[in-house]
Amino acid sequence: MLQVSEDILKRNNLTVDTIDWFIPHQANLRIIEAVGDRLKLGSEKIFVNLDEYGNTSAASIPLGIGDACAQGRIRPGSRVLLSAFGGGFTWGAALLEF
Repeated sequence: MLQVSEDILKRNNLTVDTIDWFIPHQANLRIIEAVGDRLKLGSEKIFVNLDEYGNTSAASIPLGIGDACAQGRIRPGSRVLLSAFGGGFTWGAALLEF
């Protein structure tokens, strides 16, 4: 998750300072915190709802986006970095601007 997040930021000439929110795959809080630390993102920019739903697998990022929007955290113009991993050796990241 770390490498793919760094790669997508670099490909788009962005830095973590230009990201409003990081919504990672909600599998494990230690993983989320480790990726956030290594990206040098403050916890105030990392959206976590793992405590509310648990690991919802492939639905975790869409749920995170929906919750962040419903809570007014994501607003028009917000830049959001998404990063996930899956079964086997799969991973990916996306950048969204609302």
